Amino acid sequence: MKKLTRLTCVLLLASLEALADDSSHFDVLANLETGPGNVTATADGRVIMSQHPFYQPEYTVVEYKDQKLVPFPSHDLAATDSTAALKLDSVLGIRSDANGVVWMLDNGMRSGVTPKLVGWNTKTNKLQRLIYLPAPIAPKDAFVNDFALDTQHSHAFISDPAGGNNAALIVVNLYTGAARRVLEGHASVLPENVDLIIDNVPIQLATPSGEKVRPHIGVNPITEDLTNEWVYFGPMHGLSLYRIKAADLINESLTAEQLANRVERYSDKPISDGISIDKQNNIYLGDLTNNAIGIIGSDRKYRQLAQDPRLSWVDSFSFGPNGQLYAVVNRLHRSAMLNGGDAQSKPPYYLLQVKALAAGLPGR
Repeated sequence: MKKLTRLTCVLLLASLEALADDSSHFDVLANLETGPGNVTATADGRVIMSQHPFYQPEYTVVEYKDQKLVPFPSHDLAATDSTAALKLDSVLGIRSDANGVVWMLDNGMRSGVTPKLVGWNTKTNKLQRLIYLPAPIAPKDAFVNDFALDTQHSHAFISDPAGGNNAALIVVNLYTGAARRVLEGHASVLPENVDLIIDNVPIQLATPSGEKVRPHIGVNPITEDLTNEWVYFGPMHGLSLYRIKAADLINESLTAEQLANRVERYSDKPISDGISIDKQNNIYLGDLTNNAIGIIGSDRKYRQLAQDPRLSWVDSFSFGPNGQLYAVVNRLHRSAMLNGGDAQSKPPYYLLQVKALAAGLPGR
């Protein structure tokens, strides 16, 4: 009887440990030697990642192919193609559409060049679209970071945390190339007075004078539901997620005040970077403070989906063609840029597959 009791206890303990094992909610698909930025997947299953400019990567954008990273677009192709003049400087935001076009948001931070939105057609292997974002659309302190792609309305909605007080969204017409800066300085895009502290260490920037300051970053996470009705967004350093209808963002007849009045607070959220959404309107995000992945359900309530030391700055999410949800880990808080000038970030970085609660749209 004692042996049976002991065995029962062992089995019960094992069951409890399995229930507590958050790693069951994600798999590490690849260990990466360089820090990724954002990730997208095409409708035919290609996985494309930007490489984070904080790590001064050799290649700005890469494809994960045959268990290794290769430049994207192919350098051999670019050398002979009529688009060889295309230069990618500092890409972070990256999305793909149903037509096989991979859209890359180049903020130009490394070389100080004009930001641009680039569409590369993976079916024809040619440049599909090149849209520059000059001042004042993208001001001097712009940091165009991420975007939601809406091909139904032929628009992209870009988040620009800029210098903080001038954070805004940028609305781009993908057909004409025209762009507008909207909601600048609105509460929904401004950072809140909250510090990001990970593993008991605060995020800090080193000023030229050697002072350490804790940055508060404005609007960054942004996505759009699968019906192309609502655009969800919020400040990275902020505990609220907001939304506005895509039809309102593209309505040029609305005044700034009218547009601002159509923004609604949607839910609570943790300090977070990139986000994605599934067909049931579950919103996936990285819970940076807690080394976790979380979701905001259709009930507008936040909960953690997985927590693990390996989830050390989950930066981006994107669905693939078979319902799989990709994410990346890049440990940005240990980079020199966000660690007060002290470079402590080391590989491996990760490409993850997260067990989503429902299917999503490839590239989103």
